[in-house]
Amino acid sequence: MGSEIIQKMARQPGIEIQHVSQKYKSASENTLTDINLDIYNTDVFGLLGPNGAGKTTLISILCGIIPPSSGTIRFYNQGVPISDQERKSVIGFVPQEYAFYQELTPRQNLDYFGAMYNIAKAELINRREELLEVLGLSKAADKPVGTFSGGMKRRVNLAIGIIHKPGILFLDEPTVGVDVQSKNAIIRYLQLINKSGTTIIYTSHHMSEAEEFCNRIALIDHGKVIAQGGMKELKMGNDVADLQSLFIKLTGEEYRD
Repeated sequence: MGSEIIQKMARQPGIEIQHVSQKYKSASENTLTDINLDIYNTDVFGLLGPNGAGKTTLISILCGIIPPSSGTIRFYNQGVPISDQERKSVIGFVPQEYAFYQELTPRQNLDYFGAMYNIAKAELINRREELLEVLGLSKAADKPVGTFSGGMKRRVNLAIGIIHKPGILFLDEPTVGVDVQSKNAIIRYLQLINKSGTTIIYTSHHMSEAEEFCNRIALIDHGKVIAQGGMKELKMGNDVADLQSLFIKLTGEEYRD
């Protein structure tokens, strides 16, 4: 039995997005219009699009930060539907902005955010030290994060977002502004946790990184899904050699604000 067939058999729903639209009170037009997406538990799923396409709004809805104006979203844990309350403990979010206390050390930040998830003390200590080790932060674990390089701060940001071992992880530009070594280390670790069972939803403007990292993508423009599917099939179907060419072909070359 081929590996692709085995993967399809193992694949279960992670998130189902049906007819989701969003219109802010102050806006004259929808920010999102009739979004329909299926994200599977095995996916590294790229939400890609130009500035202002609606990606941030969609992620905010999926993370429960804002409610949609209409439509339904269903989350699953190992194929079993979960409630909105359960969703909070299942998802993790690593924002583009730094989400930690600059004056605290990595250990202190991880202890603080781990306590917010009610992780038992002994388990939290083990998890904290594991993340410090695998993300190359052990030597600087007791230094204030505000003194760190951009790459180290990105790794602290990631560690905080996954301290509770989320089943579904949202990443917003997780490697922006970091050196090549840090970027490669971050991507390798994310690939590892995906293989271990974490569904990843990823946004970035780095098309080469997205092409290497994601197995499936959705291109969003002007609040609508204009293409979705596997990376290979989308490139073949649009007769392009790479993701950047696909992106330009479907979204155009004009400036975006």
